[in-house]
Amino acid sequence: MTSLLRLFGLAAALLCMVVSVIGESYATEEPVSRTSPVDVFDTQIRPMLEKNCYGCHSKDEKSGNITLDQFEGDARHSQTLWHKVLHQLRSKSMPPMGEDGPTDELRAMAMSWIKSEVFQHDPNRPDPGVVTVRRLNRIEYRNTIRDLVGVEYDTSKNFPSDDTGYGFDNIADVLTISPLLLEKYVAAAKEIVNQAVPTVSGVAPQLVLLGGKFTKEIRPGLPTDSTTANGVKEKPAVNAFMGPPKGPPKEDAAKLTLGYKEEAIGEATIDVSTTGTYKVVVHMTAVEQYVDNVFDYNRCRMVFKLDEKLLIDREFVRQGGEARTLQFDVDLSAGPHSFVFEVTPLTPEQAQVRYLRLIVDDVTLTGPMGKEHLVAPKNYDRFFAKPVPVTNTEQREYATEILRAFSAKAYRRPVDAASVARLVSLAESVYETGKESFESGIAQAITAILASPRFLFREEGVVVDDDGAHPWLDDYSIASRLSYFLWSTMPDRELMELASQGGLRRELKNQLRRMLNDPRSSAFFQNFVGQWLQSREVEIVTIDAFAVARREMDPDVDRKRARRRELTAKSESDLTDAEKLEKAELDKLPGFRPGFPGFPGGPRGPAFDDKVKAAMRAETELLFEHVLKNDLPLTELIDSNYTFLNEDLAKFYEIPKLDPVSGNQMRRVVLPDGSMRGGLLTQGTFLAVTSNPNRTSPVKRGLFILENILGTPIAAPPPNIPSLEDAAVKQDGKKQSLRETLTIHRENAVCSSCHNKMDPLGLAFENFNAIGRYREKEFGEAVQVEGTLSSGEAFTNVAELKKAIAMNHKQEMYYCMAEKMMTYALGRGLDFRDNYALDDIVQRIERSDGKAQALMEGVVHSTPFLKRRNPERVVGVPVSQ
Repeated sequence: MTSLLRLFGLAAALLCMVVSVIGESYATEEPVSRTSPVDVFDTQIRPMLEKNCYGCHSKDEKSGNITLDQFEGDARHSQTLWHKVLHQLRSKSMPPMGEDGPTDELRAMAMSWIKSEVFQHDPNRPDPGVVTVRRLNRIEYRNTIRDLVGVEYDTSKNFPSDDTGYGFDNIADVLTISPLLLEKYVAAAKEIVNQAVPTVSGVAPQLVLLGGKFTKEIRPGLPTDSTTANGVKEKPAVNAFMGPPKGPPKEDAAKLTLGYKEEAIGEATIDVSTTGTYKVVVHMTAVEQYVDNVFDYNRCRMVFKLDEKLLIDREFVRQGGEARTLQFDVDLSAGPHSFVFEVTPLTPEQAQVRYLRLIVDDVTLTGPMGKEHLVAPKNYDRFFAKPVPVTNTEQREYATEILRAFSAKAYRRPVDAASVARLVSLAESVYETGKESFESGIAQAITAILASPRFLFREEGVVVDDDGAHPWLDDYSIASRLSYFLWSTMPDRELMELASQGGLRRELKNQLRRMLNDPRSSAFFQNFVGQWLQSREVEIVTIDAFAVARREMDPDVDRKRARRRELTAKSESDLTDAEKLEKAELDKLPGFRPGFPGFPGGPRGPAFDDKVKAAMRAETELLFEHVLKNDLPLTELIDSNYTFLNEDLAKFYEIPKLDPVSGNQMRRVVLPDGSMRGGLLTQGTFLAVTSNPNRTSPVKRGLFILENILGTPIAAPPPNIPSLEDAAVKQDGKKQSLRETLTIHRENAVCSSCHNKMDPLGLAFENFNAIGRYREKEFGEAVQVEGTLSSGEAFTNVAELKKAIAMNHKQEMYYCMAEKMMTYALGRGLDFRDNYALDDIVQRIERSDGKAQALMEGVVHSTPFLKRRNPERVVGVPVSQ
């Protein structure tokens, strides 16, 4: 143990060294010598800026805090600013609609000048960008442990949440590690190894009989409900808050539940193959359904018999849910043996208010005892492929063999001999004492491996004979990048074998397709799509469906209900004939209770509950998976005539039953003609996560589309600008719609430039309320959704908007998707140095007519994905921000 602690201390020291470099950037490579770009700027770029940009972005105006008329000398000293300009030129979002902009030729010339002269891109020596040491996040750690040792470790319970950067939780710069987190990793390593690695070579055979495997029989004839032995039905006690119990709790199918109010028997038979001594262990619990401040004195008797031998005979009453373990040693002959539980209520004459239940989790039969009957424990072959040798020399060789192979899998690359030797020494310090087994020593060494920085961080190396400034990553590094990108886990055997042969780069395209078709790719769709499109958030979003529904009621209903309450308060004799007639009509108003799924007049499909939210998330992820795996055009993510539904979600969306959907299974459904659904932007995930708790938010919806679909940058709102007023604000006695409120908001000149981009996009979705249901009216007024994009396209409904985006803004979509996917794949934010890589990916997509797999292929074949900087060959040159 002392050696293990020393190794932990060494690991901690090494980890601190690793952490100290996190966040550091390698110096930029010295730019290639070329003629000054000042002449080009003065003769071509400045005239375009003077005509189209200086009116808003000069030293006097500084719109968006961007000034373009203050350059003196080399423009390379403003690379970050020019990166913003490049974004605006590429997305054609500047100048604003209605103002003259540069021609396409001038725009292309300006972008080319920025990339070649300002960013100093050299096509022959592309810069792969900064590499930061990356820690495994919680999901990656959990999956890696599962695939490495076969343990499902609950990282959400045992580790703190990961920070996010650029919208993702796998960004290296934010995946820091504290001393407390390091302690948690050490504790996790011990717990995982205790579960996974056997510490003995043989154990007695064991058979676990789950409670759910018992045959259950209820014996009739005893009093039921609250009827006493005299036949008098007693009224159960009622708690003022909770009400009376509504029947016995739902039973767990995997367990045996006995003893509600009637005599019950549970029976199972086990075939014993060998005569001998066995240990019988019963895991059970005695519980009661809790009813606040209500007590009774129900008791029951439980008998447990093995064949005819009585093992348990005792009474149970209000045990408080304490788990019990009961053990017995028995002698059994070969053949079938019967296990029987019998439960009999002892107080049938008393009211059964609190349901007393005996729950049997399982019965474990261990044996026969004796060395001659021992068998290998669970998972033994996973770690120990052959029997443990006898001599010290042979044991050392075997320990070396085991630990070399395991550490290579854990560290995702071959391990040097010195490191393996230290692990072997640690194992020997345990088992050579004679007090612990060989297996225990190996378990201690594996614990050290799982607590090592080389496991917790993704170590990367470069090709040995590549001493350039931007060397190729070695194949082991590429294998890890691929596996954590697509599977959020360690490389599998095929990737590691290709890496060991140096052939992985040649097989990237084939491996990409194989890995996408592997079930483990579900991690990519859950984690990348879940964060890019925020579908993860829909399962935790909080929206008051009742408040949302009230906005869609007839605004006169509140007045009518107030009048009904007023008339109801009067006695019948005080009502006039006219008031009686009025009250009779008002009594016909539909109910409106929070218990409904959120709509007046009764339920309108399933409620906005956890099942519907889970289906919404699945709908988004399945659409992306369908488009990607079938290599469909990326524009189908925006505009398609199908979606993925189960019965609950189809009813929630009120999809006409042209193609009935039943059951919980999600499946592809072709939408009826004229449906506004189809594509990511009419799915419940987008519509709900971009809403406020009690209403829609056109601003959030518009901003989401600009940032996550079109990649159009939007400046942060200026300080001291009041938030958008709720649409319930009244003007001239009338509630304003969100459209009217936003119109007033845009009259502020400071807000108009951004809101002119966001608002038309967001308002187009006003036919969908805050929980994603379709509606025609709000506050009794027809919802208006028509508008004009800042790029000039007019639309009358969301279907036309989707077509406008899919047809006229494909390139913006491609750039945005490429940037999001590159960020996720590389684990870092992109900067001006990555524009050449984005250009290459978008060109690849366009050459394929917009196919989805061209995007994936472009990412994994890109220079930033396959190379890294060599700090020893890079000369530091400061870059102005």
